[in-house]
Amino acid sequence: MKITSVDVMKVPSPDVSFDGNGSGSEEEWAPIVVRINTDENISGFGEAGLAYGKGWRAGFGMVQDFAHIIIGEDPMKIEKIWNKLQRTTYWGIAGGVIPNAAISAIDIALWDIKGKYYQTPVYQLLGGKTNDNLRSYASQLQYNWGEAPDPNKLKLSTPEDYAEVTKKVIADGYDCLKFDPIMWGNDPKKPWVTKGPVNESVIKVAYDRIRAIRDTAGSEFDIILDMHANSDTTSAIKMAKAFAPLDILYYEEPVDPMNSNFYKIVHNNVAMPIAGGERTFTRWGFRQMFEDRSLDIVQPDLTLAGGITETKKICDMAYTYDINAQVHVCGSPIAIAAALQVEAVIPNFFIHEVYQRALYKKDRAAALYDDLIPINGHVHVPDRPGIGQELKPNIIKKSKIVTVD
Repeated sequence: MKITSVDVMKVPSPDVSFDGNGSGSEEEWAPIVVRINTDENISGFGEAGLAYGKGWRAGFGMVQDFAHIIIGEDPMKIEKIWNKLQRTTYWGIAGGVIPNAAISAIDIALWDIKGKYYQTPVYQLLGGKTNDNLRSYASQLQYNWGEAPDPNKLKLSTPEDYAEVTKKVIADGYDCLKFDPIMWGNDPKKPWVTKGPVNESVIKVAYDRIRAIRDTAGSEFDIILDMHANSDTTSAIKMAKAFAPLDILYYEEPVDPMNSNFYKIVHNNVAMPIAGGERTFTRWGFRQMFEDRSLDIVQPDLTLAGGITETKKICDMAYTYDINAQVHVCGSPIAIAAALQVEAVIPNFFIHEVYQRALYKKDRAAALYDDLIPINGHVHVPDRPGIGQELKPNIIKKSKIVTVD
C-alpha cells in the first residue's frame, strides 16, 4: 500500500466566517484536519492541535510541507515515517508547536489507516483496552456550560455564577469539573494581576469562586484548577496554599512550561498534585519533568506532542516514574477520538477531558459519529476500526482544502 495524496483541510469555524484571506477574530476556532489517501482506497483522518489560539495558518502550511515528504511511502510503516518527519526535515528535530502539530496530524491519520486496514480499533493495535468507560470531567467552566448558555454570561465572574454552572455540570452526570479561577477578575474587561506577590484581594476572588463550587457540589465532587500559566512560581505557591483547604484534585499548568524547573519549585512547596504538559512536545520535552518528578499528572496533547505514536510513549515513560496520565483534549471530534484510543490502553490513565467548546459548538455536527460524548460522566470507547471518527462529506466540501499529491 502506498500514500497517493494528502488533503489538508481548514474546517469551517462555527464562531467566525472564513473567507480564505486570513480574516477572523481573537476567538477563532479553526480545526486543521488532514486526510491521507492510499492506492487501496483507504483514507485516514488526523488533526493538528491548533484549533484555538493563534497558529492555525502556520499549521495549515506546515502540514502541506510535511505531506510532500510522505507521498509514495507505505502508510503501515508508521515508526519509519515518524522518524523521517522528525529527523530529516531540519525543523522537525528542533521541535516546537508547529512542526510537531504537523507530525501529529500525519501520525494520527496513519494509525487510522492501519486500523481500517486490519478492521480493528487503534487501541487493539496499541495493546488492547485497559480502560473502557473513561471517567470524564467538564472542562473550562469559566466560559459557562450547556447547549445554549446565556450570551451575557460567557465569562463567569461571581461566586453565584459558579454555583449555578456547577449545578448544570452535576445535572449532566459529572462528578468532576475544571476551571480557571484567575483568568479575569470581577470585571473581565479590567486589568488583572496574577503574577508575583499577588494581593490578598486577588486570592479572595479566586478562593470565593472555588468555595462556591465546593459548597454547591459537596465533598465527594472533584475540582481541578487550570491556571493556564497565568501565575508564576511566587503567585502559584501563595495561591495554592490558600486554596488547599478546598480539596483540589490537581493544580494544572501553574507556571510557564518553558522552564520545567518552575514546576519543580511549585511541586516542592505545595501539597496538592501538579499537572501539566499540553505545551510540551515529544518524550524529549517531558524527560526532565519525569526525572525530577515535578509532575503528578502528565497531560500531553496528542495532536501536538507527536501523535498517537509519541503520546503512547510519553504516557509509558510517565508510568515508570509513578506519574498518572491523561491526554489534553481541546480540538475537533477527530482529536477527541484519537485521544480516546490512547487513554483506553494506558494503565496509568487518570481522567478524560471534555471541553465545553468541542462538546456543544457546531463543529460537533461535523463528526460522522456522535457517540463520543460522556453519559453520566463516562465515555465508552467505540469499537469502530481506526480512530473511530471521520468528518461528514458535506463538512469536507465546505472546508478550505489543499491537496498534495
